[in-house]
Amino acid sequence: MTDTTNQRPVSTTGDDAATLPTTYTPADVEGELYERWVERGYFTADAKSDKPPFTIVIPPPNVTGSLHLGHAFEHTLIDALVRRKRMQGYEALWQPGMDHAGIATQNVVERELAKEGKSRHDLGREAFVERVWKWKAESGGQISGQMRRLGDGVDWSRERFTMDEGLSQAVQTIFKKLFDDELIYRAERIINWCPRCLTAISDIEVEYQDDDGELVSIRYGEGEDSIVVATTRAETMLGDTAVAVHPEDERYKHLVGTEIELPLTGRRIPIVADAHVDPEFGTGAVKVTPAHDPNDFEIGQRHNLPNIAVMDEHAVITVHGPFLGLDRLEARSAIVAALRAEGRIVAEKRPYVHSVGHCSRCKTTIEPRLSMQWWVKVGPLAKAAGDAVRDGKVKIHPQELEKRYFDWVDNLHDWCISRQLWWGHRIPVWYGPNGEVVCVGPDEQPPTGEGWHQDTDVLDTWFSSGLWPFSTLGWPEQTDSLAKFYPNSVLVTGYDILFFWVARMMMFGLYAMDGTPPFHTIALHGMVRDQNGKKMSKSFGNVVNPLDWMDKYGSDALRFTLARGANPGVDVPIGEDWVQAARNFANKIWNATRFALMNGATVEGPLPAPEELTATDRWILSRLGSTVAEVDGLYEDYQFSKLSEALYHFAWDEVFDWYVELSKTTLAKGGPQADAARRVLGEVLDVTLRLLHPIVPFVTETLWTTLTGAESVVIADWPADSGYRDAAAEAEIATLQQVVTEVRRFRTDQGLKPGQRVPATLDLEGTALAAHEDAIRSLLRLTVPEEGFAATASLPVAGATVSLDLSGTIDVEAERKRLAKDLAAAEKEKAQTTAKLGNEAFLAKAPDEVVAKIRTRQEAAEADIARITAQLAALPQG
Repeated sequence: MTDTTNQRPVSTTGDDAATLPTTYTPADVEGELYERWVERGYFTADAKSDKPPFTIVIPPPNVTGSLHLGHAFEHTLIDALVRRKRMQGYEALWQPGMDHAGIATQNVVERELAKEGKSRHDLGREAFVERVWKWKAESGGQISGQMRRLGDGVDWSRERFTMDEGLSQAVQTIFKKLFDDELIYRAERIINWCPRCLTAISDIEVEYQDDDGELVSIRYGEGEDSIVVATTRAETMLGDTAVAVHPEDERYKHLVGTEIELPLTGRRIPIVADAHVDPEFGTGAVKVTPAHDPNDFEIGQRHNLPNIAVMDEHAVITVHGPFLGLDRLEARSAIVAALRAEGRIVAEKRPYVHSVGHCSRCKTTIEPRLSMQWWVKVGPLAKAAGDAVRDGKVKIHPQELEKRYFDWVDNLHDWCISRQLWWGHRIPVWYGPNGEVVCVGPDEQPPTGEGWHQDTDVLDTWFSSGLWPFSTLGWPEQTDSLAKFYPNSVLVTGYDILFFWVARMMMFGLYAMDGTPPFHTIALHGMVRDQNGKKMSKSFGNVVNPLDWMDKYGSDALRFTLARGANPGVDVPIGEDWVQAARNFANKIWNATRFALMNGATVEGPLPAPEELTATDRWILSRLGSTVAEVDGLYEDYQFSKLSEALYHFAWDEVFDWYVELSKTTLAKGGPQADAARRVLGEVLDVTLRLLHPIVPFVTETLWTTLTGAESVVIADWPADSGYRDAAAEAEIATLQQVVTEVRRFRTDQGLKPGQRVPATLDLEGTALAAHEDAIRSLLRLTVPEEGFAATASLPVAGATVSLDLSGTIDVEAERKRLAKDLAAAEKEKAQTTAKLGNEAFLAKAPDEVVAKIRTRQEAAEADIARITAQLAALPQG
């Protein structure tokens, strides 16, 4: 009826429960278990295995980073997938590693130097890079230890670093290939520039926030030929080389092609017509500063405008005497004051809240800057990345996020890949004394001689991480690992880096690996938020350190909470109460398994034939098969929340709350049925623990190995659907559950305590429940009545009748008064809602949603009246 593990278990007895503490303390087992898994090589992937491969790469965390809730969330989902596939017989590789994080790491080491009163320039490039490597060896990689705490089943023997020798060779190889294919070039363009880090930075390293600024309107020119422009960055006007208007704007058509004087400078600049200008925004005229704004740069290219840079790399003004040497913010105030003195400020708005980009590392305001940089020509690469999804080679899950992907790859601009840093992969280009430019591959000797020097820039961190799915497997060498584990089976990552990391891996994978995409499926998840759905931020004071929750509740509790909230592509709210509830679930698993062991649950030998089993046993085995099938289907669809819910309700509700309780009666009677129940109980727990293992690995390992006596659940077989279904048994137990649930509700309504015993008769004639009378009495705390029994309340439920004697157990008169009061309130509510719904004038004017709410209130009142009336009727008559 169901499968058994291929690890031959040994017999279990009640003595096995003695090996388990009475309570589960995660800290006592987690660290020891994890190290045992690693030492035994359970996570080590064999490239020469004949098992089918399953590969996932870890999104490489920064070497400067530490585990945050986003990491814990993503790692939990990946680990669950990998653990399940390993149990299914795949050669599963979860590839670990870290990113060298150019800017972040350089900043960390520079701050250390600053404490010594030094800068990197005091050390020089070579010594500074050595200092960074030293820091990496001593302090970097803190997150690796934290991943172990979480239970990440990665192959540590394959751990890679984006600056290690092999990956550096891969970077140089692909740079050379792109350069030779004329897909890498050097050009002067507008980039994001950080005046503090003194480097270009990528779009993903720019954080936008609303800042209080100022919007000033400035009059250029004189009289009828003057024109007004508005700006939040008055200091850039020193570099204006035109004013632009829309070609169809009648207000300015007579000015197009003329020149106007640029205030404060004495220069004359043209008025040009460009479709980029929005005639409805502001005055419909914009200043054009090609060297300091990306949109202005494009306008300048279209109209052959000169590029005048007015700031240096520190954002200090470099032109026009009165403002020379001023910081950009100082210059802004000085320039506005000078314009005001000349009567050219038409309007000023302060504060003017607008979105401003900041460096994600140092929080400095970003300066768009014209700069000579290296670029990747992304056109053909991006087309291939888009086609791979359109053609079905790569699937995006959930599918509705495909549009985001296409919006990005179909509109990609060329990618700036150079950074003005010392820590990173140095660009492999040498310049000669006569203007020569030579790109050097990994097996080539750079040119030597007087006047030759290497480019001083390094590559964007995303350049090397874009190679991650194949560079970590040994590319450009044709290794066994590359042949076995490329392409990846699935990429699990957040939708927030779909554009930055995922698109780059797609472009590079298709380009370097002969059109083979880096993964078959892209499974996108959302962001972790606080319990109110608010973004976690230090400024909001709602950031949670996952290690604190793991210390308090255990790693399994955190993992289960995160998986339970993981709907594909949707943000995940999380609060401490939910982690505490998951800890309670782990405790429930622990206590139920201890009970089973104490009562002789076993996994030894075949399951009895169905005809040898009680309806209760057949019911749980039928539900077990259905649950295996349901969970399998949800795993294949990356529905972590739904599969976690399914497992939670099956384990807690059906196994622990119903089957374990129902089996107590059978076990107490002894005999062959008790022996069969022990085998079924062992089977159900065996399979349930294996189903739960990928999400809660620690508690399931401890319990499963104790239950089965086998080596480890990590390498056990994943349960297969037995195919066994028993609709009759499921219907029978559903009827039993209905009876027990209704009588329990009645007991609660009557104010009886949960453990309070009440004499009762059970009329089960004509139902399938006769065989369950002992179990029903046990679950409901119903005693066999003595002679002279007189029922004071009867409950007909599902064809059965339960008659109880409540005399002496409750204050009947007080209960009657309470119920009468509740009934009056419900009848009043029904009368009010009925009156409103019968008022045609009200219905004609009221919104549909208001009418719907009143109708819902009416239905609730009617249900309350029926319930309370039944409770009154069931009270003892006196």
